[in-house]
Amino acid sequence: MTVESPLTTSQATSKPLPLVLAGPILRKVTPRELTLWFAVSRPLEGSFTLYQQSDQRELFSGCLSQGKHIQIGVSAWVYQVTFSGMFPADTPLEYQIETQDGLLTELMPDLLYEGESRPAFIIRTQADYVMHGSCRNPHYPSKDSLVAADVKVAGQNITDRPSLLMMSGDQIYADHVAGSTLDSIHQVIDLLGLYDEDFDKAPVANTKELLNHADNFYGRDKLLPQYLEGGEDIIERFPSVANWLRRKSPVFSSRESGNHLITLSEFNAMYLLVWSPELWKLVDNSRLEKNRFQWPDNTLEANTLEANTLEAKWQTLWADEKVQIDQFIEGLPQVRRLMAHIPTYMIFDDHDITDDWNLTVGWEQAAYHNHFSRRIIGNGLISYWLCQGWGNAPEKFDSIFHSHVDTYFTQPGSDSQDSLIDYLYRFEQWHYTINTTPKMLVLDTRTRRWRSESKMNKPSGLMDWEALSELQMSLMNEPAVILVSAAPMFGVKFIESLQRGMTWLGQPLLIDAENWMAHPGSANTLISIFTHTKTPTNFVILSGDVHYSFAYDVKLRFRNCSPNIYQITSSGIKNEFPNALLRVCDFMDRMLYSPRSPLNWLTKRKRLKIFKRDPDLPGNHRLINRSAIGEVRLDSEGKPVDIAILTAEGKRVSFPPINAK
Repeated sequence: MTVESPLTTSQATSKPLPLVLAGPILRKVTPRELTLWFAVSRPLEGSFTLYQQSDQRELFSGCLSQGKHIQIGVSAWVYQVTFSGMFPADTPLEYQIETQDGLLTELMPDLLYEGESRPAFIIRTQADYVMHGSCRNPHYPSKDSLVAADVKVAGQNITDRPSLLMMSGDQIYADHVAGSTLDSIHQVIDLLGLYDEDFDKAPVANTKELLNHADNFYGRDKLLPQYLEGGEDIIERFPSVANWLRRKSPVFSSRESGNHLITLSEFNAMYLLVWSPELWKLVDNSRLEKNRFQWPDNTLEANTLEANTLEAKWQTLWADEKVQIDQFIEGLPQVRRLMAHIPTYMIFDDHDITDDWNLTVGWEQAAYHNHFSRRIIGNGLISYWLCQGWGNAPEKFDSIFHSHVDTYFTQPGSDSQDSLIDYLYRFEQWHYTINTTPKMLVLDTRTRRWRSESKMNKPSGLMDWEALSELQMSLMNEPAVILVSAAPMFGVKFIESLQRGMTWLGQPLLIDAENWMAHPGSANTLISIFTHTKTPTNFVILSGDVHYSFAYDVKLRFRNCSPNIYQITSSGIKNEFPNALLRVCDFMDRMLYSPRSPLNWLTKRKRLKIFKRDPDLPGNHRLINRSAIGEVRLDSEGKPVDIAILTAEGKRVSFPPINAK
């Protein structure tokens, strides 16, 4: 689909754009299909060639134009190319891409590891070595663990590299964006001529008004919608006075939403900036420091410098955040290289869209009954599909799905945009299966929730009964399985107790009361799945979300032949938990919820015994509070033989097996 769209945004500069804006990212790969993702500045022409590494023999050649491509701006296309064939598995392969501007490796020589002439990978039939993680906040003050992962892969023989990289949520932080990043996003929108949009029933009428608004930087929380909270009992008894007694609350509950992404183009530009270094070379990332914090006259209304000057506290924050953003940018060539070599799979969590996404029924009603918030959330979901979801399982997005996508991107407008968003809200196939051995089931724990029927502000179950039933059917008679759940299925009980207490006080959003055990229906159904006699012998659960890492061994009480359940959590890739608070929670969890503690009988996990692995670090901590990427190695039966994290500093921390159980 290559159409000239009627855009109102003009290009701000005549700087030459690189052909490849982001990618290539190696997505779904099997012996029958290879999928690559790109973002490019011009329609892509050329060929993809696959080689056998051992003898440099050409195995396959395909045309890049056969891929599905979607124009998202005057000079921006997202390409996903899936090649079908019979490809050799478990053997080193190489690929080359020849474009109209030359060979990919000539355009991006830093895409190669030392000694390579072409990017190399292996189509693994066994998921015996998996890297996994979540929560990559560009301006969090730590190094990027994906860079550490790339350094490790660079030092490995190709046969020793991970089978795949699983990113289990919060690949972007749409609700928590650094000031300089938002400024760069706006420059990218202008450079590429990304689509404008109009808003209905919002404090700004369109993209242009938003970017010219006094609250555009660090003040978007004032623009985001609010709703009347509380008073359900009062409404029933005294409907005429209820609204006087209710208070206004923000729909978007993030405490750091001053730069929340709003437009679809902002979401799209964010992905281009976190996946690749290319566009950072073209934006001016130092506009505040150069006292040029204003928009070019040829893109927006001419604003005076005084109108665009930030308050002193925001200028200080901008400068502090930019130190981290500059370090983040330095690592992006290595991040791009990693994802060009290792098959990469993804699933959303809340920050990919907004904090606390679908946490409670009350939140959902407030968010989806407001036209402005419904549009913002929908924009996040469209962009997630374009940049993440599409490549996980291309076969799930059929001609009906693409007809809705094409209708909007061919003729962008409010009606077609809202129609696409409505369709995505009804879509229930975000989960997917990776057909390795053991089979990997990647769960959608955000859009098919088990809503509370008792109170509006009670946390929803992470999956509803129908979704859990489908999960159980997919597990039947499997000897082993890897489950990918954004939130840990078996978390830190003391922290879950705190969350339950805040829910009881009517404040579930305050500490994200979001865990599998928070909802009785989903908790009991989940535990029933593990206790079913026809479910796997070995369960490996890979999780993130919580911003700390741990490993548990879980057994059923009162059963001699209990399945082996392993809860393995690695988080975040570039984020951490408040350290002092985590140390208290770690200590209290040890004291109150040991495997033999009678308090366990008061929990929904009373049928389970949970043994907590001690990491090989000095000190008495089981919860590791360091930005890291997880590493798991499995034996032929799907049982972990090595559980570890690789910290952003490159240090390996392992969780050795518990000797006596």
